[in-house]
Amino acid sequence: MRRWKARFWVPILAASLFAAACTQSGSAPAGTESAATPAEPAAAPAAGGAAPAIPVPTDLVADTAIPGVIAAGTKIELLKTGFEGAEGPVGMPDGSVLFTETRASRIIRIDPSGNISTFLEHSNEANGLGFDAQGRLIAVQRAPNNQKVGVLYPADKAAVLADRYDGKPFNRLNDIMIDKKGGVYFSDSIGENTGLYYIPPGGKAIRIFNETTNPNGVLLSRDEKTLYANWEDGEYLLAFDVKPDGTLGPRRNFAKYESVKIPGHKDTRIAEGNGADGLAIDSEGRIYACTNRGVEVFSPEGQHLGTIRLVWGESEFALRKPANLAFAGRDKRTLYVFGAGGSAFKIQMLSQGFLGRAK
Repeated sequence: MRRWKARFWVPILAASLFAAACTQSGSAPAGTESAATPAEPAAAPAAGGAAPAIPVPTDLVADTAIPGVIAAGTKIELLKTGFEGAEGPVGMPDGSVLFTETRASRIIRIDPSGNISTFLEHSNEANGLGFDAQGRLIAVQRAPNNQKVGVLYPADKAAVLADRYDGKPFNRLNDIMIDKKGGVYFSDSIGENTGLYYIPPGGKAIRIFNETTNPNGVLLSRDEKTLYANWEDGEYLLAFDVKPDGTLGPRRNFAKYESVKIPGHKDTRIAEGNGADGLAIDSEGRIYACTNRGVEVFSPEGQHLGTIRLVWGESEFALRKPANLAFAGRDKRTLYVFGAGGSAFKIQMLSQGFLGRAK
């Protein structure tokens, strides 16, 4: 633990806030439980309507090795299923991971030992989460008629950072990324305000990109000179040069997805998009993207290195897939993956998450 603190991204002030958070969540108790025994599987509706009840598998393994990333045969461990949504994870300095139980409007913590507890109630249906350098937990929140980007924790720091753009409310806030200066990147996926946004420290939201439909996960490179964005309707993970003021240069195609949108496919999830959703980065700069194929891994240059096949339900034309992911654990070598059926998985990796930021 001592070595972790010395190397991790959190400044002293943020570390003290996190310590308080861990104390609070440890005693909080809307229910602390062990993750050793998964709950009964719950069905997740496919896009476009109800879907058959398909149990969440407990025997998934990585079928092929990705050198430096994961060994073949590595177990993909199901921690629990049946959460009311599972999205937006972010790691904490003690090795815990937080994620949003979206429909229950609360934030859940999984500690390094696998204990599950409620970290925060009344999250305004938060989706993506991020910590800034002050230790504030900032979220994109999307309760009906109350969508906003704002500080959720600590309670005495709660604040709205943005709740509209150009006089219009947001439509489907999705993901968030916070830079070292305290600037906030976020995405809105549908409607008039579709695009990517940036809130400069102390400033107002500005739209920095609006050339595609369905932008989703956002992520900064280790040096914060590049912003990556998942594009659910496209063939490519997008990349942008970041300007000194936080705005973006022209988009470029960074990496080609293995997953593709297939209009007219019998499975509506595949017909409606490639499933490109959450993003993560490791200490070597490799990019991890949740898609309809699982977790796709790309080199810092955009080469497709392989896919961790965390999907099921394909033969029933009712695909279940990962939605979001984050590195956590005491050495940040555990990849937590969240998705269909309100499920939480963990995978022991060869790779290590980037230590310079929470995510």
